[in-house]
Amino acid sequence: MCLPLIRDISADRLPALITSTIRGPQLLTVVRRRIENSIGIIDIFAGPGGLGEGFSSFEPNAGYRPFRIGVSAEMEQSAHATLRLRAFYRLLREREGNMPKQYLAYLQAAAAGKALPPESHFADGPLRTLWEEAAQEALNLKLGEPEHNSALYERINEVRQRHERLVLIGGPPCQAYSVVGRARQRNVKGFRTRGDHRHFLYREYLEILSRFTPDVFIMENVKGILSSTVGGRNMFASIREDLMDPGQALGKASSASVASHRYVLLPIHLESGSSRCPERAAGDPKEFVIRCENHGVPQARHRVIIMGVRADHADRALGVAGLHIPDVHPRLTDALSGLPTLRSGLSRRADVPNEWASAMERQKKRVSSALSRGSTSLRNRILSIPVDPALPRGSITYAAEPTGFAAQLWHRDQQVVVNHETRGHMESDLGRYLFCASYAMEHGRCLPLTEFPEVLKPEHANTDSGDFADRFRVQLPNRPSSTITSHLSKDGHAFIHWDASQCRSLTVREAARLQTFSDDYLFLGNRTQQFVQVGNAVPPIIARQIAKVVWSILD
Repeated sequence: MCLPLIRDISADRLPALITSTIRGPQLLTVVRRRIENSIGIIDIFAGPGGLGEGFSSFEPNAGYRPFRIGVSAEMEQSAHATLRLRAFYRLLREREGNMPKQYLAYLQAAAAGKALPPESHFADGPLRTLWEEAAQEALNLKLGEPEHNSALYERINEVRQRHERLVLIGGPPCQAYSVVGRARQRNVKGFRTRGDHRHFLYREYLEILSRFTPDVFIMENVKGILSSTVGGRNMFASIREDLMDPGQALGKASSASVASHRYVLLPIHLESGSSRCPERAAGDPKEFVIRCENHGVPQARHRVIIMGVRADHADRALGVAGLHIPDVHPRLTDALSGLPTLRSGLSRRADVPNEWASAMERQKKRVSSALSRGSTSLRNRILSIPVDPALPRGSITYAAEPTGFAAQLWHRDQQVVVNHETRGHMESDLGRYLFCASYAMEHGRCLPLTEFPEVLKPEHANTDSGDFADRFRVQLPNRPSSTITSHLSKDGHAFIHWDASQCRSLTVREAARLQTFSDDYLFLGNRTQQFVQVGNAVPPIIARQIAKVVWSILD
């Protein structure tokens, strides 16, 4: 009678069950095996939890999830709120079943705009214990500050006592390494020689590796880290060298002779017919680059993923298979299946549907008149765009049951759509969106800003410089999207919906779909903060495949 229950209870909570509900040596053996086989996860710089979501949802066998998030740390408050709510959801799911009714009720309230902050719903009453447990897991910490570091280390000690094996995951803030971030900082005094303090937050990784010697670590960052330099030295080379011997890098006693204190750095993925080789990866850092669109993500997202395997596990890691390569690669339309159609609005004013419709009609005429005489087909396409003021700005109801790829991200018990509301745009930008979307659908490609009709170009000094040629970019329906970034929080110009009649940029939920977050993943904070969280996250589908590689090494 107790056996089915044990499969759905987390390893952390099993000891209490032993004394209260479990009888007999056979059941005690099952419980003991479950505790021993769970692997504790330490997730730092966690954001909203994309990496952790992938690891915690990985199932080598139906119903068995070997990775248990022991602690996750994030400094930004809205991302931490999202992280804690998801931790609570996992605990509730373990107790209640696949999709807890209490969580569904909260999603419905959130979708309708009637939800108070999660703590107002769950901190008191019958779910208080689970909410407090989620608070112990998801910590709001700024790593690098001594007091916050101490709180993290104390929690990791608790996690280590419950798990024989540990895995460290996360990605230091990428702004200091990204090409765009470096361009913005190039005129800052001292940046070229001393860098940004965020350049060195990876040392928080080193401290955890040195203190707790986890079996495996996963570090994720942008491709720009490969070319980032400080004081003339390549940062990636320095980071790689430090990660191989964290204790020595921190100036502690040399650990060169202790295998359990050193790490072998390996690429997570293998090309067909190749083998995992630390020497080859050392010679060509691009071996660490993952192209997410090749592994089932409907997005051209290229990221550096370093897998560090403790030296005493290294031999097993060399022969383990790489990431999954699907037979069918999902497209944008596959990812957005079932989501309701929305229209944009006009910025800085109350939403009046008929005013939006009038602005759309004015912009249709303005754009069509700006086209050359040879653009008859494009002009006719623009003039025939339907304008429907009855379209909503946001909708909490699915237009249809998601199919194909999108069905993987949706649960049948979930009846509401969350985080799916549009922005308002300047009227002149509506015209640019109409033009961009119509041109892309007519010609199958996006037009660079420098080739826009003069009357449609924005009044920026650098418009014709070529530096921002992709400022207005349409996401084409039959391809993967371009990289979802946190810049979505600033404007949506690089993420224009292909349907000109909607004349808008992508919503948070659409961006989350392209990042492969499930529809029940609720992002908290205001819309700007939600976009930042989604843009900075690791796609959970990729994280789940990484978890499979790690499990194959540790199993």
